[in-house]
Amino acid sequence: MATAMATGGRDLPVISLVGTAHFGSHFFQLILPPLFPLLKDAFGVGYTELGLLITVFYATSGLAQTPAGFLVDRIGAARVLIGGVTLLGVGALLAGFAPSYWALLPLAVVMGLGNCVFHPADYAILSYRVRPERLARAYSVHTIGGTLGWAVAPPVVLGIAALLSWRYALVAVGMFGLALALVLLVSRHEIEIEPTHRPSSGAPSPGLGSLISLPILLCFAYFVLQAVAFTATQSFLPVTLNQLHDTPLEIATAGITAFMLGSSIGTLGGGVVADRTGRLQGIIAWGLVAGALVMLVIALVPLPAVPLLLAIALAGGLTGFTTPSRDMLVRRAAPEGATGRVFGFVYSGLDLGGTVTPAIIGLLLDNHHPRAVLLLVSAVMAVTIFTVTSIRPRPVPAPVPA
Repeated sequence: MATAMATGGRDLPVISLVGTAHFGSHFFQLILPPLFPLLKDAFGVGYTELGLLITVFYATSGLAQTPAGFLVDRIGAARVLIGGVTLLGVGALLAGFAPSYWALLPLAVVMGLGNCVFHPADYAILSYRVRPERLARAYSVHTIGGTLGWAVAPPVVLGIAALLSWRYALVAVGMFGLALALVLLVSRHEIEIEPTHRPSSGAPSPGLGSLISLPILLCFAYFVLQAVAFTATQSFLPVTLNQLHDTPLEIATAGITAFMLGSSIGTLGGGVVADRTGRLQGIIAWGLVAGALVMLVIALVPLPAVPLLLAIALAGGLTGFTTPSRDMLVRRAAPEGATGRVFGFVYSGLDLGGTVTPAIIGLLLDNHHPRAVLLLVSAVMAVTIFTVTSIRPRPVPAPVPA
């Protein structure tokens, strides 16, 4: 039934709904940090306590992501996705009424549980409802939806807080989350898939052992390494460039925008190329090699503002170009019937990499080694290539006509 669905002509609604849901996921990831100065004054706490909210959010999401994948494979991706969006909306809505800082901690857990469902649910839906020849482009739209969510959240939240208050801002975005859940519920016929996908031989659906096979562990390692490079760039590029080349902070901060814009454009192009050629490992390897070389140039050569921003955008574009092929490779490595749990497991590598990286980069910067930060990013991108080229994905069977 799942493969039959993939041959239908309903790709656009499915891709739109899943991309919008992923927009919501990334949007909610950045609703609290812009409000930290206001929350600090409102509750009389420091940034250490406020940072703990984000740690709790991501730790909960990372630990729950693999179980969420098993739930996707067992009860169906649509139910899990709608439930996750609902939890995000409820958590944000209740945060707007929080009487104290301590009330925010359990709500961070609630929102973390909501956030954990997106990768296993989204990729399961796209893999089984989108035609194979469009799948990489569907993955690219999914990724760009998340990037837009990151971009939109801070100005929206701060804008509402400036006009009204931080409480109204959280209530408003909570209502947005519940409205998004309602849209998904009304349109659930577009995103429903069979609760359990069994191999064509009729054997039982793969269990936990499917996650400790070499191809899946290599995919997990890929995501950990990618998170190290991405976190170092996204979170620490401004201070790194400022320390290294005396780049003005406004220019260095604009580098983040350049990187994300380049990544979005590269992701779109990478989806088209992956669909047309199917040479996933080659696309990833060459994209990472070129991206690593660009980061190496940025580390070693002081560049004027415009060439610097163009170089950063190019590095983002080359990295983004590999993303659809990366997700396609994970799909091909996953055993039949285990799409949700495999995507949940390998994407938890992003949480692991994102958790350990800030301490490492902070140590380098505190000891005045900014060049080492960019050299580390370049080296990690290069090492990631070996995880890709070592994966031997299973052949993808041709779709069964409806």
